[in-house]
Amino acid sequence: MTDDLLDRLRRFQSDYFPAHQQRFQDLVAQGQHPKTLFIGCSDSRLVPYLLTGAGPGELFIVRNVGAFVPPYDGSHGLHGTMAAIEFAVLSLEVERIVVCGHSHCGAIRAAYEGAPEEAVALKAWLKLADEALLPVQPSPEALRRTEQRAVVLQLERLMGYPMVRRRVEAGKLTLHGWYYVIEHGEVQVFDVHKGGFLAAAHAPNSGTGPYLPYVEHDGQVLCDS
Repeated sequence: MTDDLLDRLRRFQSDYFPAHQQRFQDLVAQGQHPKTLFIGCSDSRLVPYLLTGAGPGELFIVRNVGAFVPPYDGSHGLHGTMAAIEFAVLSLEVERIVVCGHSHCGAIRAAYEGAPEEAVALKAWLKLADEALLPVQPSPEALRRTEQRAVVLQLERLMGYPMVRRRVEAGKLTLHGWYYVIEHGEVQVFDVHKGGFLAAAHAPNSGTGPYLPYVEHDGQVLCDS
C-alpha cells in the first residue's frame, strides 16, 4: 500500500525546500518574527496559509477544537492555547491576533447536541462555548449565528489577558475576528463599529475588536462573565 504521507514528505524536501532554502536558513539565523498570532479551529477545512497567502515565518498558529480561548483565570487548568497567547504577545510581540471560526463547525454543533460519553476532555472543553449558545434548537441559522457569536466571545476573553489588554490599550496590538464560510470561499471580518460581520471583499479593514463588551442588535451584551 502506498504511503501518501511519506511521498509528500519526500516531495517537500526534493521540490519545495530547494526553491525556498534561503528563506528557511534566514529564519534559523535571524529567528522568527511573525506579526500575527492566528487562533483557529482544528477543522481540516480551515487552512490559514491558504486564506492569508502567508509563507514560512509569517504566522504563529495555535489551533484547537472550536478556536476557543480559555479564560485567563486558569479555571481550565494548564492549556496550550493560553501558553501560546502568552508566548506570542510577550516573547514574539506580535502586532495582531486573529480568531478564526468557520461555518459548519463541529464544535459548535456538539456544544448544542453533546459529545460522546467517553470524550471527557471534549465535554469539559465545549463548556467554553456556553455563553455563545442561543436558547433555541440548533437550526442552520442558529448554528451560523452561534459560530459568529463564539468568535466575538473569544475576542472578549482575550481582553482578559493582562499582556493583551496592556498592548491593545498602548496601540501596539490589534484584535481581529474572522468567520470563514467554507462553501463560499469567503472570509467575513468582524467590525465593531458596524456591529457585525462583513465580507472581506466589502469591509474597510481586516476586522476590529471588540475592546469593550459587544452589544448585539437585539440589545444583548455578549461578554465573558
